Amino acid sequence: MPQDTLPALTATPRLILGSSSVYRKELLGRLGLPFETMAPDIDETPLPGETPDATALRLAREKAAAIAAKAGPALVIGSDQVATLDGAQIGKPGNHANALKQLQTMRGREVIFHTALCLWDSRRADAADAAQIANVQTLVRFRDLPDVELDAYLRIEQPYDCAGSAKNEGLGIAILQSIHSDDPTALTGLPLIALTGMLRRAGVGFFGQPALKNASGSQ
Repeated sequence: MPQDTLPALTATPRLILGSSSVYRKELLGRLGLPFETMAPDIDETPLPGETPDATALRLAREKAAAIAAKAGPALVIGSDQVATLDGAQIGKPGNHANALKQLQTMRGREVIFHTALCLWDSRRADAADAAQIANVQTLVRFRDLPDVELDAYLRIEQPYDCAGSAKNEGLGIAILQSIHSDDPTALTGLPLIALTGMLRRAGVGFFGQPALKNASGSQ
């Protein structure tokens, strides 16, 4: 069934963020909606031969589905991000040495970040209707900076849990040359423009108002 024709459900559902990420939690908090957080327990290893965008989409869906299976009636948000350079996936560095290698490889070059989003409505009996899913791409060009600056940045911000080794919402913005995306929050890990559209289609209103169709008939 097309996502823009999902049948309306009137009961206000629980909203669950299927993530332990402090970055995603902060972003979702901007919407002013009450929500819970639950960490999904899934294997995030890419499948053999899987493309970066397919990995991100699969993991976002699996995260949401894993939480939805045990949460009861709820709207569950799953998200995953995969960074790529020349088609190869760039993971979370985990430590200073790996982060410096990443930044050295990416300096002066453009990296594609695939931020996948899934909103799983477990109130729906049919799994085919339960999930709304999207992949928001962000093109990021890194500045061509010397090792001494890259090393100094990493020691200050320590973005070792971030794919691409830079926090664009923090000091990492100073090592970036440009960012191009349809959704400015996607790079931080949760594309709010895409998410608010999904939530509206699921019957969630904003600004203390019910979810109403606009003048064009869409939500």
